[in-house]
Amino acid sequence: MWNCLIIEDDRENAHYIADGFRELGHWPVVCYDGVEGLQRATTEPWDIIVLDRMLPNQVDGLSILTTLRGVGIKTPVIVLSALTALDERVRGLKSGGDDYLTKPFALIELLTRAEALVRRSKSSDTDRILQYADIRLDLTVPRATRAGRPIALQPRECRLLAYMLMHPDQILTRAMLLGAVWGYQFNPQTNVIDAAISRLRQKVDGDFASSSPLIHTVRGVGYTLSNKQDAPGKAQDPA
Repeated sequence: MWNCLIIEDDRENAHYIADGFRELGHWPVVCYDGVEGLQRATTEPWDIIVLDRMLPNQVDGLSILTTLRGVGIKTPVIVLSALTALDERVRGLKSGGDDYLTKPFALIELLTRAEALVRRSKSSDTDRILQYADIRLDLTVPRATRAGRPIALQPRECRLLAYMLMHPDQILTRAMLLGAVWGYQFNPQTNVIDAAISRLRQKVDGDFASSSPLIHTVRGVGYTLSNKQDAPGKAQDPA
């Protein structure tokens, strides 16, 4: 499973790409402009970034690429562009792009190129192992354990736990979880998050009475994965 960032202002095209990643079991997040895209690309961990060359506002694709490489972020980036001239492709690659795909493109080609880039960027299987406190999730299987004991997770629960393990000790809002795990870019006024967290909490915390709870509710905001004594919402659990 990959954490995929799609920075594309064409909403139809962005959803088309996101659906392709989602059908393969990955979790895509979509940004429709360069400002938000740059912020998320530089502050969150990603396995692959699909980046439109031409973006609205003042931050375009090449600016994002230059910034990423300038601060040492090596996440593979596929540049998408309607600009087909050779010098434009060269500019995209020289700015730090790992691949350059011209529009229109076949989705299967994009996904295949993404797979090759992600595989190449992973130096060993340890890159696919997430750990926090006594919980461990191996994304290559996938297989979760706590204190060495297996945790039986459904695919969606696995994705939810993986996202929380990627952001430990952080408050994760319901909107963030909906976007990363379910692919919603808005709040559909549903309790799907609360129900999923409840099931995951039972498996991660409820079945391990001898271990400290890790999943905590931050009332009115969302949830956090933490084993710190002063974790937000810790005094209010269970919820």
